[in-house]
Amino acid sequence: MAYYSTRRHQAISLQQASAESPTLAKLAALTQDSSQRLKAIEPLIPPGLRDTIQAGPIEGTSWCLLVKSNSAAAKLRQLVPALLAHLRVKGWEINSIRLKVQTSVC
Repeated sequence: MAYYSTRRHQAISLQQASAESPTLAKLAALTQDSSQRLKAIEPLIPPGLRDTIQAGPIEGTSWCLLVKSNSAAAKLRQLVPALLAHLRVKGWEINSIRLKVQTSVC
């Protein structure tokens, strides 16, 4: 005779899941930190570039920004020193910002 669990699978919130999983909690915290960094530098980014940038992963003192095009990345690359300085003034320990151009898959 096969054993069938009587436990029902219930949906739980992301907050609940992250509270029960240290790995998920760390990932959620890094995602939130990355989003906060992007909000902090947004005023320094020209309005026309803002929609082309997404917050990316954080690895130690390095942060990655995901950029939609090579031309936007080239323009943003010129701003990186100012962005780094601004983030440091705001209290983030950051040594580098990497730019990764997202390629579209058809």
